[in-house]
Amino acid sequence: MTMVKTKQACDATAIIGAAKRLVIKVGSSLLIRENKLDHAWLSALADDIARLSARNAEILVVSSGAVALGRGALGLTTGRRVLEESQAAAAAGQTLLVSGWRTAFEPHDLRVAQILLTPEDTEQRRRYLNARRTIETLLNLNVIPVINENDTVTTQELRYGDNDRLAARVAGMISAECLILLSDTDGLYTSPPDAAEAGGKTQAEHIPHIDTITPEIAAMAGGSGSAVGAGGMVTKIEAARIAMQAGCHMVLADGRGRAPLAALAKAARATVFTAGETPRTARKNWIAGSLTPTGSLQIDAGARAALENGKSLLPVGVAGCKGDFARGDCVVICAPDGAEVARGLVAWSAADARNIIGKSGNEIVRLLGFGGRTEIVHRDDLVLNTKGDTL
Repeated sequence: MTMVKTKQACDATAIIGAAKRLVIKVGSSLLIRENKLDHAWLSALADDIARLSARNAEILVVSSGAVALGRGALGLTTGRRVLEESQAAAAAGQTLLVSGWRTAFEPHDLRVAQILLTPEDTEQRRRYLNARRTIETLLNLNVIPVINENDTVTTQELRYGDNDRLAARVAGMISAECLILLSDTDGLYTSPPDAAEAGGKTQAEHIPHIDTITPEIAAMAGGSGSAVGAGGMVTKIEAARIAMQAGCHMVLADGRGRAPLAALAKAARATVFTAGETPRTARKNWIAGSLTPTGSLQIDAGARAALENGKSLLPVGVAGCKGDFARGDCVVICAPDGAEVARGLVAWSAADARNIIGKSGNEIVRLLGFGGRTEIVHRDDLVLNTKGDTL
């Protein structure tokens, strides 16, 4: 653990300012006042986000609040939450939640789109690729995705249960450089500050900077302090662990005041969790070292040269394929002599790949009847072999 007591920016300001892609998670306790959206607070946050967007940063929002809003709209009492009631509340509240975000962004001519995810969407590779490409397309269209867990269909055993970890999964999925968790605390303390102060004297110490999550750090987490939120410091530490493994910095900041991102830019107190590598490096390492290949693609000399120049693998450069891989599986890409050239996540199943290999883009369009991306392995999902191994 590294504890830095110099300028807080340590730098939240520098990290946020340098990030080209950010995920901002907003907790229920910030959004909801007496079972209704706090439109004034949301409008001020939209102003903050619009300023980031104006410098060409790509923004994703992970927003809690659907269940709390829905319970208010449906007249459901607080207290013990029956799963079916929570799912009904999520269905009713999600429309109110997205409508609130859309209204907040309208003065800035920013569009939003709703995306509801389940754990399988970020853990199963085929669904992961589908979700990732949907998000990438929205960002390319200058749309801000507003993401939430799909509480209407997930069961208690198969859900995140909080949006802190979901936000970290999304940040890793889309290779964000920074995740900002806006919460009702200004960071991690060595002990729960409220509990310490109740005894008349506080021993809690704020931790501005963490570069390694040790057992000591994990032990500092407490429970949820919010009546409407599902998370707590435990889930925030887990979110930081997930984000850092994906090469993404995380900033845990107080969102209770108006314009919390503007406050961060002025060095408001927060805890910064710094990743040791970039999202691109982390993703490449994951593909190269953590996945077991389920098939192979044999490529020609022209395709090999293209890959070495940073291009994607196109069907026209593939001479053959082996294995029974599915879309999203890891495959080995090899030269005719069997030398491993690269590994990557394949965008087509083996059956579909055999129908398009060796064909140009125009031929594939005529064959399949639609256009769009036809790469077999996109460059973002590919890592070159630098060891010269032979299969």
